[in-house]
Amino acid sequence: MKIAFSCLPGWDAFLQKPTLASGSLPDWLREMPAVSKSAVLADAEVRTLKQCPPFLDAMRDGILFPLATDVTVKDGSFSWDWDLPAHPKARMTRSPLGVHVPEQALKVPGVDENHFAIKFNNFWTISLPEGWSLLFGHPANRLDLPFRTLFGLVDCDRWSDGYVHFPALWSDPDFEGTLPAGTPVAQAWPIKRQELELSFAEMDSAGLERHLELQNALQEEPGLYRKIYRQK
Repeated sequence: MKIAFSCLPGWDAFLQKPTLASGSLPDWLREMPAVSKSAVLADAEVRTLKQCPPFLDAMRDGILFPLATDVTVKDGSFSWDWDLPAHPKARMTRSPLGVHVPEQALKVPGVDENHFAIKFNNFWTISLPEGWSLLFGHPANRLDLPFRTLFGLVDCDRWSDGYVHFPALWSDPDFEGTLPAGTPVAQAWPIKRQELELSFAEMDSAGLERHLELQNALQEEPGLYRKIYRQK
């Protein structure tokens, strides 16, 4: 699938570009050991999330959208110094951040009614093939980030000349420091628009036999899913 991005004339040299998530795993994951001893299990060795393909594949799949420039957080305020030039015609903001007033998330569980929500501004339009949408949300399993990006689904095959921005809740009130340019602020996964049909049934004898064989194989072969079933 080809996904096309475009920006305003004269801005390409100033902008961070979205990247494939497969090449942007965080340092903490690379540094995580593959096995660890569990105090709960009398120091028995257990495999860590580094050996969990579904956990890793969620982080590797799709596209990561970066923070446009360094943003400093201090005393509850956000600041930046960025020399993105003004465009003579376009109305697009040059600010890497915007806000949503508290009333826009009225009665949403987990949202402080006295706090603004931030909005990470995205400076790239996105074009997908006909029939495809993008599901945007918080970068998968990135609980280390001091914010939580909200999820949204956009029909980017049609909304290809407008921008998609990323509202987020600031989740770490004690954070002070600089979020560097390129910090992933959203992840997007292509979703094909099609009607879903759900089917339910008990296993027949053949299905039960396959299930039991798989359960036995899981006990005998660590990493069975990764070795045989996972589609790279």
